[in-house]
Amino acid sequence: MDDIQMRMMELSYNGYFCSQILLILGLEAQGKSNPDLVRAMGGLANGCGFSGGPCGTLTGAACLLSLYAGKGTDDEYADDNLTYMLRDLGEWFTGTYGSRYGGTTCEAIVGDRTEMRQRCGAIVTETYTKVIELLTAGGYDIAAGK
Repeated sequence: MDDIQMRMMELSYNGYFCSQILLILGLEAQGKSNPDLVRAMGGLANGCGFSGGPCGTLTGAACLLSLYAGKGTDDEYADDNLTYMLRDLGEWFTGTYGSRYGGTTCEAIVGDRTEMRQRCGAIVTETYTKVIELLTAGGYDIAAGK
């Protein structure tokens, strides 16, 4: 188990959800913290507000890509790469987990929740790795941010 997986387990143990864990890792890679953003990311948990909708790992990963490549101030523009990275993420997630679990909703992935911890932990880990791959391929410095 590597340091990232250990950190993910620690964050999960401390009550953070998948979407929050992804953003915390991204912020920490940049040497930042942002409790307001982390709190807001909790709204994506368990399928967008515990509604069983889209997996919070997928939506959280999309937010993590945007943290690096999106628009954040009046004088910024979203990087052209963002659209392509989001598309690639969505296609990868759907191909990997949608086909395995019959959809990309939280409800489809966790089902009756008996394997939720194990299943979700692996998905968050693999998705974080995919986001880092996409950012690296796009020329982003993970430690520098936008």
